Amino acid sequence: MRKMLMSIGGSGVAMGAVIGLYLAVAEVPLVSTAHAEETPKVSPVLARPRDTYYPNTEDLAKDEMRVIACGTGMPTTRAAQAAACFLVELGNGDKFIFDIGSGSAERLSSLQIPYDYLDKIFIGHLHGDHFGSLGELFIGGGLMGRHKPLQIWGPTGPTPELGTAYAVDKMVEMYTWDLAGRAGLVDFRGFKVDVHEFDYKAENAVIYEENGVTIRSFPAIHSIDGPVSFTLEWNGLKFVFGSDTYPNTWFLEYAKDADLVIHECFVAVPDIVSKLGFTPESALLVGTQIHTAPEAFGKVMSAIKPRMAIAYHFFKDWDTTAQVHDRIRKTYDGPLSLADDFMVWNVTKDDIRVRMAVVEEETWSPPAASPAEPPKDADKVQFSKDTGVPSDAMVYSDFIKGGSWDGVDEVLRGVYKEASEALGKEFKYPEK
Repeated sequence: MRKMLMSIGGSGVAMGAVIGLYLAVAEVPLVSTAHAEETPKVSPVLARPRDTYYPNTEDLAKDEMRVIACGTGMPTTRAAQAAACFLVELGNGDKFIFDIGSGSAERLSSLQIPYDYLDKIFIGHLHGDHFGSLGELFIGGGLMGRHKPLQIWGPTGPTPELGTAYAVDKMVEMYTWDLAGRAGLVDFRGFKVDVHEFDYKAENAVIYEENGVTIRSFPAIHSIDGPVSFTLEWNGLKFVFGSDTYPNTWFLEYAKDADLVIHECFVAVPDIVSKLGFTPESALLVGTQIHTAPEAFGKVMSAIKPRMAIAYHFFKDWDTTAQVHDRIRKTYDGPLSLADDFMVWNVTKDDIRVRMAVVEEETWSPPAASPAEPPKDADKVQFSKDTGVPSDAMVYSDFIKGGSWDGVDEVLRGVYKEASEALGKEFKYPEK
């Protein structure tokens, strides 16, 4: 403070005015008040408030939206950042997942949200870094408390084989052995998928409307025909998710007047060359034509003027973040978040609060939102109707049954007896 006052200079009167102004602003007392009762004290033992989000510790207000980044990275995933995934939670209880890129399922699990509430997924396009964790959520969620079908919305393609329904059907087919091995052992209601495929060419088309929530899609430009972007409107709030897209007129028209706008912002071209090993020609093509360059991201946001612009789709490192930020700031000077995994935005009509979440990594399954049902007998499971798996897929062959060792039967009967006594219900040990 002394150095500061000495540098100001001026007459004694002016100096006195400056000192008074400084002390008023800094709230520094002119005389010692060390023993005054009104002096605020920081307790050495009581908790102090922290600007951090701890999942499942805060109620969501009826008029509030919360968005959590569960994947913000690039096509090559890493421990620090999963691929594209954003969770939207609304004060009416609804939850929506936008993209489910590789590695993001474990981020969702870390939030400890009952899987029955994580049943609505909107996929912008079918690159693996935007739907690569769908299978994990399908299988893991079905095992750990989702007792309803997984609902998926995604675009058609220029041919049926390039559409969402085809991709999901093949995913379920890929899990044929997995599903056959679980049937008759667990509650099977969550191992079904309903796909809601919509026209990728439709402009601002309503694809979901329920409980006061309206979600629309419009075309995006990325790689080949088929990608889309989304808007979600609820309670006077508007959320926009671009997925991957080159700047386009649809986005400029339909993303206006939004509270939160999430748009891809790829790593700067020099870093594509130095970090990813691309040739300059490939880096320029991928970084400016297939994806959105930071400078172009800024131009888009300057045009639509959101309450908060969110840039994602780059590795947020000490030597890349500043370059992305500075390049955006060449063309945009409005509110900005450079997204990272577990970044959280709480949105109301009056405020947007940005924080980081602190999550537990060693999580088990979250509490179930609905009761599980005992598994059906294997010979009663309707595989062809529920999953397409052959009806005899669960039956052991005589060859495999012949390898079963009865040396553990006695101890396992003890486990069944223990369960029967503890739960007051008889459980019969299955005889071979």
